[in-house]
Amino acid sequence: MSKSKGSNRVFVIGVGMTKFEKPGSREWDYPDMAREAGTGALKDAGISFEDLEEAFAGYVFGDSCAGERAVYELGMTGIPIYNVNNNCSTGSTALYGAARSIRGGLADCALAIGFEKMEKGSLGAKFNDRELPTARHFVKLGELFEFEAAPPAPMMFGMAGREHMRSFGSTPQHFAWIGYKNHKHSVNNPYAQFQDEYTLEQIEAAPVIYAPLTKLQCSPTSDGSGAAVLASERFVEGHDLWERAVEIVGQSMVTDMTSTFEDASAISIVGGKMTARAAADVYEQAGLGPADVDVVELHDCFSANELITYEALGLCGEGEGHKLVEAEATTYGGSGPVVNPSGGLISKGHPLGATGLAQCSELTWQLRGEAGARQVDGAKVALQHNIGIGGAAVVTMYRPANGTA
Repeated sequence: MSKSKGSNRVFVIGVGMTKFEKPGSREWDYPDMAREAGTGALKDAGISFEDLEEAFAGYVFGDSCAGERAVYELGMTGIPIYNVNNNCSTGSTALYGAARSIRGGLADCALAIGFEKMEKGSLGAKFNDRELPTARHFVKLGELFEFEAAPPAPMMFGMAGREHMRSFGSTPQHFAWIGYKNHKHSVNNPYAQFQDEYTLEQIEAAPVIYAPLTKLQCSPTSDGSGAAVLASERFVEGHDLWERAVEIVGQSMVTDMTSTFEDASAISIVGGKMTARAAADVYEQAGLGPADVDVVELHDCFSANELITYEALGLCGEGEGHKLVEAEATTYGGSGPVVNPSGGLISKGHPLGATGLAQCSELTWQLRGEAGARQVDGAKVALQHNIGIGGAAVVTMYRPANGTA
């Protein structure tokens, strides 16, 4: 969304998600996941499928038209259904597409839905007869660090963590605390894949995947789905949905810039500059800043990414992310916004196409005061960050509609 285009307001009026599961642990397929999440979102909104004018369906692993097959579980009215794939930011890209349609006056009510049925184990290439979309990223990383025998994704983000330690003085203990925090938060989230609390020592002692990252600082592969129903101001008014509606007051998607490859920085290569630019756009759109934010769901695919994203989102200055950790600022009772009350990707799970919509669901519940034992007291402004390497960063800011037009 550009900063000046479109005058229509956009609201989240319903959300739903499945529990995230270890791949293969439950007998279900992606249509089952989408039906569960989508039905939940429609019920939460208090509308029927016939009210939807468009749908954006996000997934990374699947055949063409899987979006149609998934949405058909909710209804078949001939509406346009857009299949979306943007790596790990797929769910937020679907959300972004639905919001643009409403903001641009093309629809009054749209569905964003994401799902994933994944394989066990670390992610790998699916096609070996063509260039990887992340090939340039790996080439540049190889100029900065030596490759090791480790899965590609944790190695990429682990390199960013190593750069932060070298440049700013953070330590492996700072990254371990983030894993500790997010696992502790997930104890109160019934949708989380893991709900186990660990001591800091257990996080540090877990098997090393790529130093400084241990297994308990890495997001798992997951099955699951998330969904959100978005609506225009006219639709919200016509259906008297003000009391539960949550407004998207800022949203931006940014893809790789020349700086990604020219900065000689692993932090830039894994999306730090994309995130910073998207966040700056969102703050300008909303007329709010980092100090106004009460709760954040950010893309902690690995603990190192949460720490560098603190800085990219402006929650602290450059090179100061570990100082937020030392102050325990990003958990309940801290001085900063509560980050990843859901448990984040590290503990909640990471079914790629569903992640961004699970974040939207969590923040909607937080702003409504419906998050139960993980509720952030007095949450009035929420920020969402979702990133995919290859690549795109999507940042979204929300506020309650507060019962007024």
